[in-house]
Amino acid sequence: MSWLVTVVCAVVVIWILKKYWSDFRRRYFAAFMNYFSQGVDTKVLEMKKDVFATLGSEVSHDPQLRKENAIKILEIGVGTGVNFEFYPDGTRLVVVDPNPHFKAYYDNNRKKFPNIHSEEFIITTAENMDMVPDSSIDVVVTTHVFCSVHNTKKMLQQILRVLAPGGKLYFYEHIREFDTERHSTRQKIQDFLTATGIWPYLFDGCELTRDMLEDIQEAGFTNVQALRFYCPMEHFIFQLVKPSLKGVAQK
Repeated sequence: MSWLVTVVCAVVVIWILKKYWSDFRRRYFAAFMNYFSQGVDTKVLEMKKDVFATLGSEVSHDPQLRKENAIKILEIGVGTGVNFEFYPDGTRLVVVDPNPHFKAYYDNNRKKFPNIHSEEFIITTAENMDMVPDSSIDVVVTTHVFCSVHNTKKMLQQILRVLAPGGKLYFYEHIREFDTERHSTRQKIQDFLTATGIWPYLFDGCELTRDMLEDIQEAGFTNVQALRFYCPMEHFIFQLVKPSLKGVAQK
């Protein structure tokens, strides 16, 4: 009889894990990102200011927004809303994120920025944001999003679809180590943690081995300006995501 109890208990545990573990991981990841977004790293802050430095000079395709000297931004993978402070006054902000547990953090954060007209949190993936109208967006923003997208090419097709003619994609992403002479160990660790599934399991599907520049260059943008660099993150947890890619691609 003891074996039967053991089997029943094992089945119950497996059922519970299967039913609730995925949701728990997403809750944990949202809480983790919110916790680490509270601290202010001045070097990272200055770097991100540089990434978004030209946003203020963008001109909207919408006549009414042009009169108001405002633009419409779509942020994909908005998370807790850490980029609010980099957006120009009067920005109309549309946001999408597949993790519903970011919403509470996002709602709390957007209250601090009444100068940004942010819309409701749309829970969907970048590949399936069909509810965003064609040619309706002046600027698309992604920061640390490409690492966990299931279909990069489909995401880029969606970005091109929603961007107005002349609209731009601003991107800042972590990538696979690109300097193998000086940092081969980091690359090996990135490869191991991604291949074994350890890192994606802990960080909601994030992979450390991607470099999306070629996909962006081949997506159909008229112009792509990009730079590989090292993000000045000091915390030891983020050393594996220091290799980075930033740039702007114009439709």
